[in-house]
Amino acid sequence: MSQHQKTAAEGTPGNPLVQSLVPLIVDAGIPIASYFVLSDGFGLGTVAALGWSSVVPALRTVWGLVRSRAVNGLALLMLVVNVVGLATSVVAGDARLMMAKDSAVSSTVGIAILLSLRSRRPLMTAGLKPWVTKGSPAGNAAWDRLLASSGRFRRAERRFSAIWGGALLTECVLKVIGAYTLPVHTMVWLGTVLTVVFILLAMVIAGGSCAEPMEKMVKAESERAAGAPTGPAQDAKNAAPAAAGVPAAAVGSAE
Repeated sequence: MSQHQKTAAEGTPGNPLVQSLVPLIVDAGIPIASYFVLSDGFGLGTVAALGWSSVVPALRTVWGLVRSRAVNGLALLMLVVNVVGLATSVVAGDARLMMAKDSAVSSTVGIAILLSLRSRRPLMTAGLKPWVTKGSPAGNAAWDRLLASSGRFRRAERRFSAIWGGALLTECVLKVIGAYTLPVHTMVWLGTVLTVVFILLAMVIAGGSCAEPMEKMVKAESERAAGAPTGPAQDAKNAAPAAAGVPAAAVGSAE
């Protein structure tokens, strides 16, 4: 069997593009396709079709909680919102209410992020810091020094969370408006599109205006803290002028 056939038979497990698309297909593609198959193909009502199409995302959330053996706050929040919203919609028989409740996740997370701006560590810092410092000890130390001494650095840190919180809240408002003004069939796919668009916008805007400048500041601070070379490197530098009859002190004053 050729390497190409082996890769195809194994489902390209090592392909990073495929791995990155799997969650999108499972969490977004399957629910959307299921809705149209159940409603148009099997004639289920809108509420029933939406309810059954939520089974896969709900099961993935539960499986994530079980597999990690730890409570993921955001995953648990999404599960609770989904279950409560589904129960409420079934009782009310309102398909639009069921779709509008999906925005509760975005709004809750967005509000939590914005409220965290008043704390010493905004919520988005947990993901921002490893990206900026690359996880290196020198980068982490530079981050701490800049956080204590640089107002520009602190403003960028808080602006990063503000952009993400604002994007999530805006997405929530638009999805609620769409749920009550547009046809349900339209909002089934448009809601996912809005989520993807606003996440990409937040990544681009927050990355360009906050993360990249902060990364440059951390790099410059790390290099400043490193200072001039010491030890053998500095001894070799001083030894070369001395061998030529030039005192090392004279070299230092010339520099």
